[in-house]
Amino acid sequence: MTKIKVTYFDINGGRAEPIRLALHCLGQDFEDHRFPFSEFAEIRKGTPFGQVPVVDLDGEQITQSNALCRYFGKQAGLYPEDDYQALLCDEVMDVVEDISHKLSATMTMTGDALKNAREQLVEPLATYLRWLNTRLIKQGGEYFADNRLTIADLKVFVMVQWLSSGMLDHLPAALVQENAPELLLHLKRVTEQPQIQSYYR
Repeated sequence: MTKIKVTYFDINGGRAEPIRLALHCLGQDFEDHRFPFSEFAEIRKGTPFGQVPVVDLDGEQITQSNALCRYFGKQAGLYPEDDYQALLCDEVMDVVEDISHKLSATMTMTGDALKNAREQLVEPLATYLRWLNTRLIKQGGEYFADNRLTIADLKVFVMVQWLSSGMLDHLPAALVQENAPELLLHLKRVTEQPQIQSYYR
């Protein structure tokens, strides 16, 4: 039996959460190694690029969250078999990664530097959100690819939760509502999926 260990911050969110969700949907047991932010400086020394998540597969350390999402998503039936639908899935996943990169760059900032950086992010984030909103509508309004739940939906679900939580200082909590209201309906739709509900119980 494959031994899997997911290493990431002790939060329900971020880049590891879609990986955890895919593993849960797969019914795959895994070690969920969560650590406090205070331990990151030490943990990053044991990673290839000084970043997380990393996943140990039978002792082999694998990095890159989208690659891991695709790998486990395929096993869980959460990745399209049709090449074009897979392209749409990948496109959305990469857009979410773009958002993550922009936000991650501000995570170690404080004070005025954080305030200024986050305020400058509002319009770029709004652009991404409007695009996701339009893409979702073009695909029928329910899911981003293949007319069903895919790993792209899980990536967007986690990001929208975060952006609309009010936890990100100096970013409007209404950013999603004002620019991408369909994503809030999508958030509710994914939340109501039985396999997602069972993960958060």
